[in-house]
Amino acid sequence: MTGPSTGPKTVPGYEEALEYLWGLKRLGARPGPELTEAVLRALGDPHRKFRALHVTGSKGKGSVSAMVAAVLTSAGYRTGLYTSPHLLTYRERAQVDGVSATPKEVVEGLSRVRRALERLSRSGDLSREATFFEVTTAWAFDLFARRNVEVAVVEVGLGGRLDATNVLNAPVCVITSLELEHTEILGPALTDIAREKAGILHRGAWAITGVSEGEGFEELRRQALKLGVPLWALGREVRLDGRRVDPDRQTLDVTTPEGEHRGLSLPLLGTFQARNAALAVAGLDLFRRVGKLPVPEGAYHRGLGSVRWPGRLQRLGEDPPFYLDATHTPESAREVVLSLQELHPRTDPAASVVVFSCLEDKRAGETLEALRPLAETALVFPLRSDRAAPLERLRREAHRRYPRVMALPSVAEALAWGHRLVRPGGLLLAAGGVYLAGAVLEQVGPSPHEGPDLADPARWVAAPPPAARRRGGR
Repeated sequence: MTGPSTGPKTVPGYEEALEYLWGLKRLGARPGPELTEAVLRALGDPHRKFRALHVTGSKGKGSVSAMVAAVLTSAGYRTGLYTSPHLLTYRERAQVDGVSATPKEVVEGLSRVRRALERLSRSGDLSREATFFEVTTAWAFDLFARRNVEVAVVEVGLGGRLDATNVLNAPVCVITSLELEHTEILGPALTDIAREKAGILHRGAWAITGVSEGEGFEELRRQALKLGVPLWALGREVRLDGRRVDPDRQTLDVTTPEGEHRGLSLPLLGTFQARNAALAVAGLDLFRRVGKLPVPEGAYHRGLGSVRWPGRLQRLGEDPPFYLDATHTPESAREVVLSLQELHPRTDPAASVVVFSCLEDKRAGETLEALRPLAETALVFPLRSDRAAPLERLRREAHRRYPRVMALPSVAEALAWGHRLVRPGGLLLAAGGVYLAGAVLEQVGPSPHEGPDLADPARWVAAPPPAARRRGGR
């Protein structure tokens, strides 16, 4: 993720474009790729002008996408990366060769999308209003075509089958993992979620998954067989071996049916990122085979060795050790705990602090429970979002599980108290989701000052004064 290359205040219409997008966000999720396909057709089918690698999964899909894009860029291909949600600026969602879209590209691209929507509406070919994600997807694909992107790595927004990104005819699809998430939309059982995510598969494609057993895997395999899609699985066709861990990176070996990749260095921490790297390597091997896209071995090493993906077990401080992770499920939280225990085996939970918040629809109590082996003190605060979990609910869930709990009004105060309360031999972890990660990064680094962040309308609220940011950010 990169900072702005052009200040948004110097680009006329940028704030108005964000306001338009936020108005669409309020419409909520509307399933099905048909409207997106119609808009793209009106734009000249930009998604047919580049090859794509399509990535879905309950967790890890953003990390895998970032890794694949970094390797392809390192191999010399003009590479697009489409991910969601963003941490600090809308422009992060569409990147070319690791650089976020400019404010001018947002303004001009959205203008083209809006004109296409108006033409469809006048001709009677628009059955409903477009949503935020549909408009954003069309904008990003149009941007990639105009920037002459050769390959785009595209992260699914939600699920797969009905996602707006499912207009692609990607030769390689990646399904990273399966967890019970968004069950009100994707279905109540793991097999339902597997079926929805397998919806990105299509005849002629190849696939790789990080799921290798259980009913979820069996459903993925069943769907792949229906379509004649060869399916590789981590732990079966793909092996991860020889993992070595250092304080600031890890090294690993990955073997696929296409060959061996030894001594790959990865600056992203955690056991889960090692698995994500194996999936990225396997996806690239498949892409090299099916898409006939040469990727030299050196590009694997250079790309993975330089990849950045903020907010995922990101070390923000050394004394005390201070980490940020966007985990928002109990399953992911358990992996974060194991990874931190691996990095800091002598950490004293009595000296450690967890700073936590999440959205209302997340399993706050279960996630707090999963983080409990790491710390005996929990600090909770409400996110600035109209979908934030209420502070009283967070406080109640934390009190059931932690000996020491503080409920605080803001992320700045929670971080400030976290640094005060952590003791020698302990560490500080901020966790609870992408919204939390964005709020923390706003405190510890320079704010982009781009007007509203489209996470939620409450993000229009002014940021805390600089003094509060200084107290909470170091």
